[in-house]
Amino acid sequence: MTVRLSLLGNPDAPAAKAADHFGAASRTILQDSTLPAALQKLVLLGASQINGDAYATDVWAKNAAAAGESPARIHLVAAWHESTVFTDAERAALALTEQGTRIAHAAGGVGDEAWTDAAKHYDQDQLADLVMLITLINATNRMSVIVRRPGGDYEPGGLGQR
Repeated sequence: MTVRLSLLGNPDAPAAKAADHFGAASRTILQDSTLPAALQKLVLLGASQINGDAYATDVWAKNAAAAGESPARIHLVAAWHESTVFTDAERAALALTEQGTRIAHAAGGVGDEAWTDAAKHYDQDQLADLVMLITLINATNRMSVIVRRPGGDYEPGGLGQR
């Protein structure tokens, strides 16, 4: 697969500047949020898998592994409903991620049950961070899918390491 377009090709172009802002917003959440770093990576991985973004799936699976996440948990994000390796808090975040990513497929968007369950485990600031993280990765996934950014070559140590 060949990349159709580099959004960062011309650093002075509006698209490159906007992409830089997306990156800065994501780094702010990843670095400053009180959400556990492992949870953040699982959420980013889960949304990226749902959206079919090979590049981001590669990034977040490798970053999770480099941060010490177990192979079982990384592999089971895509099947979290049927797995036993996630805590109740992680399951609530993954449910919110899934419903927030599949908005077009869910009547009414994110359901009250998913929101209420997440609110049991996360305070208001963490919920806001989770919403922003889900929103940013969904937008980023769409950019990568549209331009066909391939996965497989990412080396851990770049994005979202903490």
